[in-house]
Amino acid sequence: MKDIPNLFGSNVFNDSVMQARLPKDIYRALKKTISRGTHLELDVANVVANAMKEWATEKGATHFTHWFQPMTGTTAEKHDSFISPVGGGRVIVEFSGKELVRGEPDASSFPSGGLRATFEARGYTVWDATSYAFIKDGTLCIPTAFCSYSGEALDKKTPLLRSMEALDKQALRILKLFGNTTAKRVITTVGPEQEYFLIDKKMYLQRPDLIYTGRTLFGARPPKGQELEDHYFGCLRPRVSAFMKDLDEELWKLGVYAKTKHNEVAPAQHELAPVFATTNIATDHNQLTMELMRSVANRHGLACLLHEKPFAGINGSGKHNNWSISTDTGVNLLEPGETPYENAQFLLFLVAVIKAIDDYQDLLRVSAASAGNDHRLGANEAPPAIISMFLGDELTEILEALESGSEYHNKEKLQMQIGVNVLPHFPKDTTDRNRTSPFAFTGNKFEFRMLGSAFSIAGPNIVLNTVVADILRQFADSLEKSKDFKTDLAALVKKTFHEHKRIIFNGNNYSDEWVTEAQKRGLLNLKTTVDALPTFVSPKSIDVFTKHHVFSESEIHSRYEILLESYCKTLNIEALSMVNIVKEKVIPASLDYQNELAGLLKRKKACGEYDASLETYLLEKISKLSAGLLKKLTALENSILEAKEELAILTLASFYRDKIFTAMSELRLVVDELETLVARKHWSLPTYAELLNSVD
Repeated sequence: MKDIPNLFGSNVFNDSVMQARLPKDIYRALKKTISRGTHLELDVANVVANAMKEWATEKGATHFTHWFQPMTGTTAEKHDSFISPVGGGRVIVEFSGKELVRGEPDASSFPSGGLRATFEARGYTVWDATSYAFIKDGTLCIPTAFCSYSGEALDKKTPLLRSMEALDKQALRILKLFGNTTAKRVITTVGPEQEYFLIDKKMYLQRPDLIYTGRTLFGARPPKGQELEDHYFGCLRPRVSAFMKDLDEELWKLGVYAKTKHNEVAPAQHELAPVFATTNIATDHNQLTMELMRSVANRHGLACLLHEKPFAGINGSGKHNNWSISTDTGVNLLEPGETPYENAQFLLFLVAVIKAIDDYQDLLRVSAASAGNDHRLGANEAPPAIISMFLGDELTEILEALESGSEYHNKEKLQMQIGVNVLPHFPKDTTDRNRTSPFAFTGNKFEFRMLGSAFSIAGPNIVLNTVVADILRQFADSLEKSKDFKTDLAALVKKTFHEHKRIIFNGNNYSDEWVTEAQKRGLLNLKTTVDALPTFVSPKSIDVFTKHHVFSESEIHSRYEILLESYCKTLNIEALSMVNIVKEKVIPASLDYQNELAGLLKRKKACGEYDASLETYLLEKISKLSAGLLKKLTALENSILEAKEELAILTLASFYRDKIFTAMSELRLVVDELETLVARKHWSLPTYAELLNSVD
């Protein structure tokens, strides 16, 4: 068995490595930068860079890269070697503080949303000292922010760090009101649960739709899907188990706290969950997790699918964002304690989150919006597009008692009675869990369940940090003027809950009744990405982001443009892929089978066999479907051509949603029916039954 404690973080320039390799004064200066966010001087950076280079080269690294997260949703890296020429055909290995702190990749080809012209190529990557450097594939990777020549953020890390600073600033104001002077910093922590599918790589390579779009654009439902619910938490198949073991070890080497692994509900679907980490680090780790899932799967002859809905008719994949707030002294500010009714500080932070989610429902919905996630939200494996909160019976009753001014008596911890004497007794939780809720309180954190599996978690956490910071600012502005803190605090908690309790729903979010009820409560139901995105550039949204210096107004508009463009491009790629697959795979298969049937009919007639009813039926059925296929294919091709005439980006996105997606859906119906009729030897696309059961 491997020595896991020594394996863990072995490829990370972490705190223990820094402490061992850096002079004490340099280590203290770097730790101050990491823990307090202070500026790092170049002379300190030079010493750190040299130690980092020595450590990396000892481990076989030959290159370094500034590892950053542009607006593509993936990561980016440009590799430079450590060598420098010294004359006489010789080189030395060196790495300076300047190279550590700043890089200059070509920024012209990354999405900017109109922030800059294509010919303006200069961009900067800036070392994020709060996230440890690591070695991957023989290269020292340095986590960095990415900005333009004029200082605008071109990435996801920069605004995330800004949002963390915004929440830190406002939360400390609240803590000081409660007499807490020991906490110097407040951070948010996240544990993102990652769902994914594994299929055989050979079959994956036979599906052009999976290669180009990440999801199956065609596919008839298999005889058996997830109906029996026998895959959930089931025994791991050997190839899956070997993959998971390999993945864990690769993640542990990079300091990723991979903790839980299991089969999910859908066949071929699985989940990995890590231990909590600071939001910035958790975001970096989740990007690494998705990257390693793909590369490790490839080693095992597998393909890892991270699309939100790779297969129609069965569960898609989400990413549950478990979010909490803690101090640098280790206190979880969303921990109710044994007597939450008397825990005024917890209750204030709780109602701040309630108000934030209610006031900024639209921004939470935008943070989970994408073309891929539109397939998933509202289905029975994911929350609807309506934002609501689950608090559970105990907290709801506590807040209702505070609102009404009535007494609340703490519930005794009941012992769980299972009815078998030999089984151990244990305290029963005071409330159940609600897996249908988009935003559920789960003991000492909130689980935001709307994210799609392919998402960077930066966007949703930027929103969460910012909107909660804004409410804490409002609370601090009010309470700092208070003459009677306890009385005014109680009144504020009561008032906030009364005004925002409409957002709390502890029932079944999947039910049709909830959609009707949510409408009565005045909650938003932004069903698609195109419905949601315009709210991102509303005056209210611009105000909250700019007020806390998370985004400038130009950065907001640029991201709005990028998100809309991404939506349009995604559907355009899917539509073009559909057209190609129909022409190259479906039509030939249909014609080949029709020719076979026609030949069989001809031979039967020549032999005097007149009972050819089955062949006749099939030939007529497939011929009719083929005619419909041509009609639907032509309609889709015409829609694609028509889209090129649209100019305004929101109008174009609406056209793709309403016209092109509808044409794609109608074409799929015909193809999926043909799949059930055409002989398998002619149908070259692996079926759902084969794909979902391809890994033994």
